[in-house]
Amino acid sequence: MVEKFHVYMSSFNQERMIRVYLPLSYHESNKRYPVLYMHDGQNVFEDEEAIKGVSLSLKDYLDKNRVELIVVAIDLNPEGEERINEYCPWVNGAIAEKIIGHPSSSGGKGEQYLDFIVNELKPLIDDKYRTLKEHTSMAGFSLGGLISTYAACTYPHIFKRIAAISPGYYRNQEELEVFVRNSDLSAVERFYMDFGTHEVSDDKELNIQLTEMIQSIYEILNSRIEDTRYQTIKDGEHNYTSFKKRFPEVLSYLFSDR
Repeated sequence: MVEKFHVYMSSFNQERMIRVYLPLSYHESNKRYPVLYMHDGQNVFEDEEAIKGVSLSLKDYLDKNRVELIVVAIDLNPEGEERINEYCPWVNGAIAEKIIGHPSSSGGKGEQYLDFIVNELKPLIDDKYRTLKEHTSMAGFSLGGLISTYAACTYPHIFKRIAAISPGYYRNQEELEVFVRNSDLSAVERFYMDFGTHEVSDDKELNIQLTEMIQSIYEILNSRIEDTRYQTIKDGEHNYTSFKKRFPEVLSYLFSDR
């Protein structure tokens, strides 16, 4: 089942929709469960409220396979550039300007957004549900992959397993490379990353350029984290139809021992 409720975000002085998936076994026992935090919450569980009408359909998958995992999905802020602002720890730099074709002052609220998750949302979730507090992970798509990677570097003792699917690193490429290189990632247990061969379907050269930038981040992570995986997704595109196909393997990798 998926429970929905609003939580006040002190950093942004607003309420945000939170969606929480509870496994089928949740009300059948008193056991505790690992927790996976995800971004773009309206696109995680069901198509009904998903932007563009396509979600991961994660509720059906988790129910069908009786996956014993609590998933906490945080809706995006749909106003203007707020998704970019919240999922980017730094203001967009020179590489972002080159990729998108114009200067951008978006970004820079990622630390505040993550602070909400760590200091307001997680304590609430751990108090409300039977969680395994020390078994917390995070996954995100596109810019959600960027903020998830930042979370691994900033709170590696909390978010120990990370998935960055088709990450939009280019928005903060310069700062992120330095930040990852200088972070203590010894507590991170597993890190998954992927990128498709058709993410930018109409620009093969740009797709190659983005792939190289993403792999440069992965190489740093791979040298610092014992268990990592990078997947090149043949014909993979930058949309939820493609993400939905990939995600079961992501979950299998992250939680194969649980």
